[in-house]
Amino acid sequence: MNRRLFLGAALAAPALLRTASARAATPVDVELVLAVDVSRSVDPEEQEMQFSGYEAAFRDPRLIEGIMGGPLGSIACTMFTWSDWHIQNTVVPWMHLNGPEAANRFADAIANAPRRTWLYTSISGAIDHAAKQFGQGFEGTRKVVDISGDGVNNSGRPLAEARAEALEQGIVLNGLAVLDRTPTPLSLAAALPPLDDYYRNEVIGGPGAFLVVAEGFEAFDAAVRRKIIREIAAVPAPGPQIERFA
Repeated sequence: MNRRLFLGAALAAPALLRTASARAATPVDVELVLAVDVSRSVDPEEQEMQFSGYEAAFRDPRLIEGIMGGPLGSIACTMFTWSDWHIQNTVVPWMHLNGPEAANRFADAIANAPRRTWLYTSISGAIDHAAKQFGQGFEGTRKVVDISGDGVNNSGRPLAEARAEALEQGIVLNGLAVLDRTPTPLSLAAALPPLDDYYRNEVIGGPGAFLVVAEGFEAFDAAVRRKIIREIAAVPAPGPQIERFA
């Protein structure tokens, strides 16, 4: 009898754990993953502009108002940096943002995050990693990945495969393409598609997906603020698929 009770309890345990996990998930308007390019083409000054841009965005009263204006009045957000196919580092873990205090804590975490530079540009690796981050204590009405970068996929598996798998999971992929003004050798430039076209055609996808283009890292601050405000909108307003900031 005791053995049967033990076996019954053992069989029931996984279901109970799943139920407890589901109950523990905090409902939010959006689960937002920020994926930041730190490949070799992003020099230390440009990397600092990226981090400062994200930090400033989460201190912006307009963004905080947008967070609090949703049906649930909160979002969940995390940030990781990416480069080679196997290099993705979480720099800010998932946080529940429901007002100025929480948003500023997130901004503080970005300000204190480590700055590192690696080699290659694996957008496919970034998408694969981002897709695995959802469902960690939060349940969002929408799941959004915000990918910022200044180059095309040159490491890891084909980008089309990673993109298709993420879209099948109901994840929206938005892009922030930075048109780096550093001169590119003519032979290399001729072989590469314009980055804004590349991001529009190969990276973004899902309902309401859009692309923000920063004309150089100097425009990153304004671009990232606009992008996140649009992403967290309770009902994303119809807007241009591409927005540009100079």
